[in-house]
Amino acid sequence: MSMFRSITIGQYLPGDSFLHRLDARSKLIALVFFIIAVFVVNSYWGYLFLAVIVFVLLLFLALPLSYLLRGLRPVYYIMIFTMLIHLFFTKGGTVLFRIGSLTIESHGLYLGFFMVLRIVFLIMITSLLTLTTSPITLTDAIEYLMGPLRKIGVPAHEIAMMMTIALRFIPTLMEESEKIMKAQMARGADFESGNFFRRAKSLVPLLVPLFVSSFRRADDLAVAMEARCYRGGEGRTRLRELQAAPRDFFAVAVSIALIPILIYFKL
Repeated sequence: MSMFRSITIGQYLPGDSFLHRLDARSKLIALVFFIIAVFVVNSYWGYLFLAVIVFVLLLFLALPLSYLLRGLRPVYYIMIFTMLIHLFFTKGGTVLFRIGSLTIESHGLYLGFFMVLRIVFLIMITSLLTLTTSPITLTDAIEYLMGPLRKIGVPAHEIAMMMTIALRFIPTLMEESEKIMKAQMARGADFESGNFFRRAKSLVPLLVPLFVSSFRRADDLAVAMEARCYRGGEGRTRLRELQAAPRDFFAVAVSIALIPILIYFKL
């Protein structure tokens, strides 16, 4: 499977699992507290606790762990770069390895490992949100949570719409990139041989047709919205109204309870 098809953020899988039935607002609130928890944790036990939570959520969704791990493939280089930066430029602790004037010390290894774990957890939990929430429902939830900001002139509906469209177009653009790459490979382009820098340079010819395709898609979307008389959020009605159930309050309570539990692990 191509790296582009490995993207899980922005994709939606229809279903009837516990996560699918949760209100989108409660999932967004839980996501915020989970992100806070990821940055609060700095111990192995804390990250093990977060890993158990993600595993339990996967059981509710009936998805294999390999599916989410596959979504990490596009950020492998970012993870490696993050680890290398901390290994060679974060000092402290005992010296583990020495290469000339550069040293790898225990504190750099410790921080690099935790930073990579943070990237992994952030991508996995965000993927769980988009996999179980339709773009329309996600837009309504973001708009509802940003509602109080309208009093100070913030266009909540427009911001929510832009965020959701951007999120939804991630897998679409990745698929378009793959099509362009295959078309250029059929004409003799080489994207796989050479070192990392040469392969990165070979991807430059993809940018122009990808930008052209993106602008074309954006224009088609704008025309489609105009044809359906879209005029923003003012006076707009919804086919399905968001309704909270007891399970939603339970999910929010559990996510809030994460913070004191993880602070305990930290202490």
